[in-house]
Amino acid sequence: MGPAAEAPQESARVAEWLRNQIIDGARPPGSKLIERDLATEFGVSRVPVREALKLLDAEGLVTLRPRTWAVVREFSPDDLAELDEVRSALEVLTFRLAAQRRTGPGLARLRVALDAELAGAHAADPVAARRAAADFHEIVTDLAGNRLLSELTQTMRSRLRWLLGQHDDLLHVTEEHQVLYNAIAAGDVDDVERLVLAHIASSHRQRAEHERARRGG
Repeated sequence: MGPAAEAPQESARVAEWLRNQIIDGARPPGSKLIERDLATEFGVSRVPVREALKLLDAEGLVTLRPRTWAVVREFSPDDLAELDEVRSALEVLTFRLAAQRRTGPGLARLRVALDAELAGAHAADPVAARRAAADFHEIVTDLAGNRLLSELTQTMRSRLRWLLGQHDDLLHVTEEHQVLYNAIAAGDVDDVERLVLAHIASSHRQRAEHERARRGG
């Protein structure tokens, strides 16, 4: 395989690596992302690093600063409010459709994600628990069976996974997902709508507490 074919693969690899570090909290908001340093860290040239940063900028996780460096995006209160508004609107629809259109194989996938989240919570492994929690939401989107809804969600995937990781009470979030799973499995549309609204409100509180802890307050 020649250099021309390898370059996109290297960019994708670096982007995935950086994306996970940002979403998992290893690179907090405001962290500098210097091409030269990242190239050394990942063992690649600066070209795939530059392309990876452009991709993450398009995904909303990185802010490019020409002729200086990039930084991990710091979401402003307005940014978060907009994400919350869109998430609230989409998730009520998503969970309702999932309860209506659930399938046995789909519920089995959801159960696997929930079990992984529970294992991560009990092991006090925040990365594993938060990743599984985000997987849970994405599988619910699959269960909804609406292609346009999936496409809309995909455009915000990285930002939503970051948003869904802004919590520290791993077991509490897992327990809320367990209740949502039960309602979806039972096809209880009314209960699902009530529970998802409560889950979103709880997420707001969890995020505020997480931010205070991050800032040492």
